[in-house]
Amino acid sequence: MYSIRELADMAGVSTRTLRYYDQIGLLKPAFISDAGYRFYGKQEVDMLQQILFYRERGFDLKSIRRILMEEDFDLMGALEEHLRELKTQRAHMDALISLVHRSIMAMKGEERMDDTEKFQVFKEGIVRQHEEMYGAEARAKYGDGEVDEAQGKILNMTEEEYERFQNLGEEIRTRLEEAVRNGISPESKEAGRIVLLHKEWLGMTWKKYTEEAHKAVAEMYISDERFQAYYDREVPGCAGFLEKAIKYKIGE
Repeated sequence: MYSIRELADMAGVSTRTLRYYDQIGLLKPAFISDAGYRFYGKQEVDMLQQILFYRERGFDLKSIRRILMEEDFDLMGALEEHLRELKTQRAHMDALISLVHRSIMAMKGEERMDDTEKFQVFKEGIVRQHEEMYGAEARAKYGDGEVDEAQGKILNMTEEEYERFQNLGEEIRTRLEEAVRNGISPESKEAGRIVLLHKEWLGMTWKKYTEEAHKAVAEMYISDERFQAYYDREVPGCAGFLEKAIKYKIGE
């Protein structure tokens, strides 16, 4: 058994953090003594390690709690997932290091580098992230061919297309946040402009745009917490606003 101080020192976190994890139901001590001291056993040590792994990967505490509280949570399976993800991150970091090195060599005139190569690693990162988060569902719903083609469109974007794709995504989020903050209606002209930007953004990766598919995506923004978290991470309500705006605009 470890006291809260011993566990905090071993894990490199503060006792205040462990108390907060207890408070929100993320990591409960094995038992609390009559004097009110918290003690932790092997199971709690393993769970704290999982929490720190997920934190390193960018998960928020709410998401971590949901994962750890699942009835079918498998510790070994989680460790194997961490290993795969970390190896992927290492490969991505190696690619970034190589890109920086080649860019330096190109600036010195010691190596030739095509302009499209300057952005390939970033595009591959987008594809990898989307595959990890939504790949299984997308492939089950639309088929491997559709998903592979969409990913191929991202990888084959020119420098100008890639910049437009990135800027569109950021502009959509910014406009959504401003609209929600200002209490603008999803039926307003501004909401309509956001929908048109969103349509253009989707069209840059889709084989063929359809209103039905656009409405289906809108539904996912409120039914799938991963999509909702993407739009709501700064201002809650953005995903719901976009869903309503899309349905209103397309329904006109």
